[in-house]
Amino acid sequence: MGRIGNIINRKGKQDAKRGAIFTKHARAITVAAKEGGADPEYNATLKTAIDKAKADNMPNDNINRAVAKGAGAGAGEDYFANTYEGYGPGGVAVIVETLTDNKNRTAGNVRYYFDKNGGNLGTTGCVGFMFDRKGQILIEEADGITEDQLMDDALEAGADDIITEDGGFEVITTPEDFMAVRDALKEKGYDFLSADVKLVPQTITVLSEEGQVKFMERLIDALEDDDDVQNVYHNWEQE
Repeated sequence: MGRIGNIINRKGKQDAKRGAIFTKHARAITVAAKEGGADPEYNATLKTAIDKAKADNMPNDNINRAVAKGAGAGAGEDYFANTYEGYGPGGVAVIVETLTDNKNRTAGNVRYYFDKNGGNLGTTGCVGFMFDRKGQILIEEADGITEDQLMDDALEAGADDIITEDGGFEVITTPEDFMAVRDALKEKGYDFLSADVKLVPQTITVLSEEGQVKFMERLIDALEDDDDVQNVYHNWEQE
């Protein structure tokens, strides 16, 4: 199916879970405002968190409440960032980033999801070396967008590479250049399927057994449904 197709498919499923997605965005915004200040012009982490929330159509009132909570009202509420690494069915590499107010609860839940769905939770670093942190901008194929023009615009803005896939384009940047490239492409009128600094797998694992595919889908769904889980990265690609 390819990475673009996978993202489109996942976003379709997530539309039905919009309330849970808003909860995750609110938590990320609150933490960003608490740690770096409430002005997104001077807090790049907060600006990115707000942009991601808006991309998922989170109402401005919800965003403003989350910022205010981080700036003051939520001062007594502490969240902790933790990363878990493990293997899904068929040896798929999985990394889970969490933001939680109860580390024991989250650790237990994440381990349960892996165990129940044919995987196993590993130690820190067991799969992290298989991913690179990069800026990734996905642009869906549409009338008026050509590979040559997008490549010229992206490279001029400072992108490292452009990958053409079935269904769209993937713009790759360094983490440091991500915001400049994203803003430059946005100003030129490009719409993004997603835009974020992510862990991008160096290699891809394809599952051929139907049972393994079902377990992998359930594992991702279970992790994404958990309010404490912010991001799920893996190197599985559907055929």
